[in-house]
Amino acid sequence: MAAAPLNHTQERPAATSNGGFMLLLLSVLQLGTIWWIIAAIRADDPAQIITSAIALTLVAFGFGGFYTLQPNEAAAVTLFGNYKGTDRTPGLRWVLPWYGRKKISLRVRNVTGEKLKVNDRRGNPIEIAAVVVWRVTDTANALFDVDEYQTFVDIQIETAVREIASHFAYDHAEHEEPTLRGDADQVSSLLREKLQERVSVAGVVVDETKLSHLAYAPEIASAMLRRQQAEAVLAARQKIVQGAVEMVEHALNQLSEREVVTLDDERRAAMVSNLLVVLCADRETQPVVNTGTIYQ
Repeated sequence: MAAAPLNHTQERPAATSNGGFMLLLLSVLQLGTIWWIIAAIRADDPAQIITSAIALTLVAFGFGGFYTLQPNEAAAVTLFGNYKGTDRTPGLRWVLPWYGRKKISLRVRNVTGEKLKVNDRRGNPIEIAAVVVWRVTDTANALFDVDEYQTFVDIQIETAVREIASHFAYDHAEHEEPTLRGDADQVSSLLREKLQERVSVAGVVVDETKLSHLAYAPEIASAMLRRQQAEAVLAARQKIVQGAVEMVEHALNQLSEREVVTLDDERRAAMVSNLLVVLCADRETQPVVNTGTIYQ
């Protein structure tokens, strides 16, 4: 049996009044009804006394319809459970007292997610966390389409981070694929897209997402560190050897062009070997002075 679709609530403006004007009006009415009661008591007219007392009670009841809104704050107006609209006008506002008002903040919110232990694309356990900047844009969706929209967003952030982490390797991806460590901007952009899809039902817009923490899990951190160190040493050695070969080639070409010395193949090979040892050694070499001839 298919589940019934969710009935989405569309935000619309609420029919509310300016609080300053209503405050002035109710104050005048209150003074008028008080004067009316005094006049009725002086005239000893029971009917007028009862009528004026009822009018004063209604005026006093009207003072219960005031509420205030700060900038970037809204109030959802309801009547016996039915949504009647949203008031976004800041300042002193008034609505009929039997209408319900539920305030909601429209300000930008910053959420720092907890560190999650997940597996990356290669199955390596990693720790990851994200910072998400979001705000409410549709108050009706946030209040009436999801239960506790703030909790809903927090759970969706965790779910989206776990999903994104499984799509990328931590580093050293094959075929130049993007990685979590090397392509943070691309990862953050995709995280924002995935998260926006999840929280749209709550009337929320995600402005920005960034990875705030990324590391290997403690149980493999030391092994991965040794791997990174070995790869760094290997890359450095490759650069050193490449540079040494170019320097030796340049030296031999210069000696030949300037006819400083003529070397046969055997002596050339010995010279190349010696130069490579000197240039590629990871410690200082000790020179050996030859006092005889190189052909003895």
